[in-house]
This record gives sequence, structure tokens and C-alpha cells, in this order.
Amino acid sequence: MVKLNVEKILKEKGKSKEWLCDMMDISHYNLNRAIMGKTQSISFKYLQAFCKALNCTFDELLTIVDDEIDKQA
Repeated sequence: MVKLNVEKILKEKGKSKEWLCDMMDISHYNLNRAIMGKTQSISFKYLQAFCKALNCTFDELLTIVDDEIDKQA
């Protein structure tokens, strides 16, 4: 599973989800679904927008998590 590190990056930068929604022109609902891994896919357009808004790289934005380990947490 691929995890978005959006909340961690927002915290590090002192920014809010509301700020990110405004920067990306995305609804709070869709942002939360992406962060919580409730989506089946995410377009390159949004990955690029996350990186641009958060001033981060793909490596910082994305983490691959073992599904079995994630279920135990």
C-alpha cells in the first residue's frame, strides 16, 4: 500500500488541511480520503500538486507500507 505523508508534512511546516485544500483547490472530503488511503488511485496531477503546495519531493510525500504491518497497527 502507498501512504501519503501529507499530515506529517503539514505538521512539520505548521500548515493546516484547510490551507492545503485552498492551495490545491480540492475538497476537504477528497483530501481526507486520499490521506486515509480510501482511494483506489491518485492522478499524477494531484501528486504533483501535493509536492508543489507542500514544497516536498515524491520521496517525502509517499511511503510504501506493508499491508500486513499496517493492519496490525
